[in-house]
Amino acid sequence: MKIISYNVNGIRAAIKKGFIEWLEKTNADVVCLQEIKATPEQFDQEPFENLGYKFNSWFPAVKKGYSGVAILSKIEPKNVTFGTGIDYMDFEGRNVRADFEEFSVMSMYLPSGTNIKRLDHKLQYMADFQEYVNELKQEIPHLVICGDYNICHEEIDIHDPVRLKNTSGFLPVEREWLGKFIKSGFVDSFRQFNTDPGHYSWWSYRAGARGNNKGWRIDYHLVSEPLQERVKRAVILPEAQHSDHCPVLLEIA
Repeated sequence: MKIISYNVNGIRAAIKKGFIEWLEKTNADVVCLQEIKATPEQFDQEPFENLGYKFNSWFPAVKKGYSGVAILSKIEPKNVTFGTGIDYMDFEGRNVRADFEEFSVMSMYLPSGTNIKRLDHKLQYMADFQEYVNELKQEIPHLVICGDYNICHEEIDIHDPVRLKNTSGFLPVEREWLGKFIKSGFVDSFRQFNTDPGHYSWWSYRAGARGNNKGWRIDYHLVSEPLQERVKRAVILPEAQHSDHCPVLLEIA
């Protein structure tokens, strides 16, 4: 199964930039989207269905034009769960999970922490999400959590670790949480295959950051340890430019 995760920064904007045509060439089985920023009624879903994505689960935020996640699938899931049951998370449309025969896939969009209020919100989300996943793994040990974590884990994952050490997304408390989350029973699939620097999944729109590759790696496929041996490939796809993020791809046998 080929799984793509992509923060599209607005599904309607991405479509205008050629997202549908790119998706056809990529031919993924499952596509996890973040920041869709729209309800299903606000755009034409037929192009996705024409590509074979017949089983699509859209989970927008209550607030219009904000957040929202989705899973597009060519394979019919046994079950789809919208949200976590934690009110403030679900209000913002941050989690949707599709359960397939042999494993489950979640599209997750973790909040940013751009100011003190939002950072407190992010830290609360992180703590509550950890508890939620700890319980979920007891029921579903074979789990892939795809998405925008809004955190660079290690210095290798950010273009300027010294100057950005006090910036949200690379704060010690955020990095520590992600490290503990991974150690709770997950594998960073990309780092399983690639330990080189310079690989990023998000770039600011400012000052030519993408052209100069001054980026951050904040989009991940975290795979639960029982699935690790089935992971065959994990790559970042920076050539896709429909967003300030780029997609990340995972292949599981």
